[in-house]
Order: sequence, then C-alpha cells, then structure tokens
Amino acid sequence: MKNKAIFLDRDGTINIDKNYMYKIEDFEFVENAVEGLKILYDLGYKLIIVTNQAGIGRGYYTEEDLEKLNKYMEDELVKSGIKIEKCYFCPHHAEHGIGKYKKDCECRKPKAGMLLEGIKEFDIDVTKSYMIGDKMSDAKAGINANVKPIIVRTGKEITKEIEESGIEVYSSLYEFAIKLKNKSEN
Repeated sequence: MKNKAIFLDRDGTINIDKNYMYKIEDFEFVENAVEGLKILYDLGYKLIIVTNQAGIGRGYYTEEDLEKLNKYMEDELVKSGIKIEKCYFCPHHAEHGIGKYKKDCECRKPKAGMLLEGIKEFDIDVTKSYMIGDKMSDAKAGINANVKPIIVRTGKEITKEIEESGIEVYSSLYEFAIKLKNKSEN
C-alpha cells in the first residue's frame, strides 16, 4: 500500500521566516507548529520538507550550513516524537544564483521537482497527500505534483492571487492539522 504524505515548506510554515536564515540561534518554530506536526505524524502521514534556499545560490550561506540547521530542527522534532522523512532543498536561482547555482532548474518551487522526487522515493499516494506552505509558489508546486495545496497565514502575506485561487487557507499548520484530525475521526 502506498504512503500518504504532507509536503511542507519550511520558512514561514514550520519556523518563523527570517530572510536567508541559516544560523541555529535564529531558528524559532512558528507557534504550535510542533503540535501540528505531531498530529499529522500521528495520523500516519510521512512528513517531507521541500524548501527553496536561494541563499545558498546567492552565496549567503553553504549547503553544509543548511544541513546543520535542518539537522537541528529534525533533532528538536524527534524530542516530540516526530520524524521528518527527508528535507529536500533547492539551492538554485535562475537570476541571482552564483556559479553552479545560477540555473533554471526543475526543483525550485513552483516547479514540482522536489515533490516528485519525494513521491518516488517514499512511494507516496498523491490522492491522499498535501503540500502546505505560506506562498502561492508552494501551492503551485503542490498542484504541479498533483497533491492538494494548503496555504497557512504564518509566513508571507496572503496575496490577492491566493484569495482568488480557491485554495484552502488556514491560520496555521496547527489549525490545518486539527481540521484533518477531526475529519479523520468522522
């Protein structure tokens, strides 16, 4: 049987978005995000992070810096009984990337490359899966990968494009998790 997954944007969805953040001391979970992730994990969803990290491409920090931060986040979540299956990241930027990072790739959201990789690697049933993020590019990546998009209000401003899109918007990851839990109990 295939697995169900929650694909998650990181900055603005799981942690407070601080531009080009890579230092552990700057990392701060969004209020109730850990509790929301625990609910989703306990409902049997594989939790997979898909995050654009143009700060690497711009030379602000390294892939190693990002991996250290992601490991810190994963270790903190393990303490609450939550397993992140994998953190996929896109270091590229077609316009502002430097060197090998300056390219128009298939992984940068709104393209679906990271999600498609996760779907394949973890044998995901897209009909039972979601993409949660705080921007339209997150939602579009979900749509492009055939998973249901969800927008949360804990990061970037909700744009007119989002309001008019018909995509479900929640105040937070936690609010969405509660709704999904209640739905699964009925």
